[in-house]
Amino acid sequence: MALRKFGAKIGKNVIYRQRTRVKYPWKLEIGDNCWIGEGVWLHNQGKLIIGNDVVISQESFITTGSHDTKHSMDLIVRDVIIESGAWITSRCIVLSGVKIGKNSIITPGSVVNKSTEAGNIYGGNPIKFIKEREVI
Repeated sequence: MALRKFGAKIGKNVIYRQRTRVKYPWKLEIGDNCWIGEGVWLHNQGKLIIGNDVVISQESFITTGSHDTKHSMDLIVRDVIIESGAWITSRCIVLSGVKIGKNSIITPGSVVNKSTEAGNIYGGNPIKFIKEREVI
């Protein structure tokens, strides 16, 4: 995988689909057994850490950066952590400074502007708790 040659830490059995973009490979860590879907954009000015067994579905956008809109418009960078077992479904937006809890699900088209608790389902714009995830 070419990303490794540019400093990305990529685990075993990672499936990385076409049309996916990565801003800074050397700030990317992906665990084992992950799926990164078509057209995913990892806009990682800061560190982006993705645990094991994570799915990031088609056309999702994850960013570690924003701007100081109150004073200077300076770039503000805050890391994003996606814990093991999480599923970010299609066309979600994950904003800087967020931690997606272990085994969480983010429903399609959601905007994740705050961290989530482990084992729950969230959705909407901005996200809201929907229900506990029923794991069999």
